[in-house]
Amino acid sequence: MDKRKGILALLLVVAAIGGYLCFRHSELQEREASAHELTLSGNVDVREVSLAFRGSDRIAELLVEEGDAVKKGQVLARLDTQEALITIEKNKAEIAAQENAVQLLHQGTRAEEIRQAEEKLYSLKASSTNAQGIKERQEQLFAAGAISRQALDNAVFEAQSRAAETAAAEEAYAEAVNGPRAEEIAQGEATLAAMRQELSRQEYLLSQMELVAPTDGVIRSRLLEVGDMASPSLPVFRISLNDKKWVRVYVKETDLAHVFEGQGAEVFIDSLPDKSIAGQVGYISSTAEFTPKTVQTDDLRTSLLYEVRIYVEDEGNVLRMGMPATVRLHF
Repeated sequence: MDKRKGILALLLVVAAIGGYLCFRHSELQEREASAHELTLSGNVDVREVSLAFRGSDRIAELLVEEGDAVKKGQVLARLDTQEALITIEKNKAEIAAQENAVQLLHQGTRAEEIRQAEEKLYSLKASSTNAQGIKERQEQLFAAGAISRQALDNAVFEAQSRAAETAAAEEAYAEAVNGPRAEEIAQGEATLAAMRQELSRQEYLLSQMELVAPTDGVIRSRLLEVGDMASPSLPVFRISLNDKKWVRVYVKETDLAHVFEGQGAEVFIDSLPDKSIAGQVGYISSTAEFTPKTVQTDDLRTSLLYEVRIYVEDEGNVLRMGMPATVRLHF
């Protein structure tokens, strides 16, 4: 019986020694691992964009609320478009009128107008011939002393007037036959092109009266309401973007040698302490700065630190702006 107790005691001693050695080995491994691990505290940062209308007008619709998830291209708000629509309709009417004018230039002078110009020319030529005959007879009578100088001057003036009218009619007839000049047609077409460009500009401005999400994100702030006057200088929404987020941490100079761009990292947040989010070092400041208030402690009040950003792919969208986070770097 005593022999069995001795063997049992010996086994207990051996087990205790083995357990102690295993504990010491595990402790040494943990110490060795911690010696090659850097733990940092920081806060989550996200990219944000402020959205404002390009034009100035009264807000007619706001289609999203704070906290709503939005997709790229989604319409978020609209302005009152009544004035813009009226301007577009006016431009369209002007374009239609100018198109008709250009078409008339291409078609040239109508046959009826040419015939009218020709008949007027014949009539004026006859009047001019008659006036010239009267002038010649009046000159003969004046030479004979049968009429006064005034009567002769009247006949001369009438003949000259009829000749001038005939010359003008000849030019008008030639212009009617030849039709519009190439320069006039080019000018009409250029005016039409300018009107069409102005219509395109007005339609583009109309499209800008809808505020569209530039990328996927979450509405963080709704800064104006329906009825407010919008302008390019007044943001309507502030959106947190869903692309890469980062954790901003600060590293002491003595630890900076263990941190490099592209280095893998694990990010932990208080709400998910047992689940890490993979990340990597993406930015290391080239200049030191005083410890920021967010991580300030009494013994580090005057320490100079370097800002480091740990970029993460937050596929589960669990990280929020300003959220505290713990970062572990292995080296």
